[in-house]
Amino acid sequence: MDFSAAFTSRWFKSAADPEDEKIRHDLQAACELPEHVAIIMDGNGRWARQKGKTRIEGHVAGVDAVRDVVEACAQLGIQYLTLFTFSTENWKRPEKEISSLMQLLIKVLQKEARELCRNNVQLHVIGNISQLPENVRKTLNETIELTKNNTGLALSIALSYSGKWDILQACRTICREVAGGRLSLDEIDEHLIESCLSTRGMPDPELLIRTSGEFRISNFLLWQSAYSEIYFTNTYWPDFRRSQLYDAIRDFQKRERRFGLTSEQLKDKKALQSRL
Repeated sequence: MDFSAAFTSRWFKSAADPEDEKIRHDLQAACELPEHVAIIMDGNGRWARQKGKTRIEGHVAGVDAVRDVVEACAQLGIQYLTLFTFSTENWKRPEKEISSLMQLLIKVLQKEARELCRNNVQLHVIGNISQLPENVRKTLNETIELTKNNTGLALSIALSYSGKWDILQACRTICREVAGGRLSLDEIDEHLIESCLSTRGMPDPELLIRTSGEFRISNFLLWQSAYSEIYFTNTYWPDFRRSQLYDAIRDFQKRERRFGLTSEQLKDKKALQSRL
């Protein structure tokens, strides 16, 4: 399939827009920004169906949404962005669609890798990478190597990923350590499990966004999203842009994140911290 439509524009493609700069400044000044944003990019197929296009054309159209959101997060100073790109359940889709998605992924990475590097974005991958085709793994490893020393936005793409798989592989790792006598049962705690997840070293996402009007998290970051603020939007992913991202962040900034405390306890805690 011809993927040329996916490359009609580039990440970090234009000079700063004064109006957009003001919006970003207001968001940064209004309240604390989420350190980690995770997005379930859903609705490519339904977007395509509404427009009389193929599902693959819907996935191609979603590339521009990725570009704009990555750019906006980098410009805002958000430190981590995780995009749910391909789930373990997606392997059940038609072989032709899977093959086209893998080709699209390779083309996007090859085309945009140096642009990511020039803009200080570091690429990571989470998921059961061994299931991916060899040419996909090769392109991913090359892009990761190229961007590994960048210090800006950490962009993680979840490929062949599921939350249940993530927890299961962490449990297997811990069981092997216990069986080998290198770890005792009393040493198993939340911190140990987190250190064995594919997201180790990353903070849990404070904001989890799902597009397309579905109200579920679809086996994504199950452990990590225990206290994430979840934002649902009816917008299909190919139509999602920085303006919708800003709406999600504004909504996040209005929420009171109590973590099991009462509002009064939270206020007392913040007052104590401000005096330290």
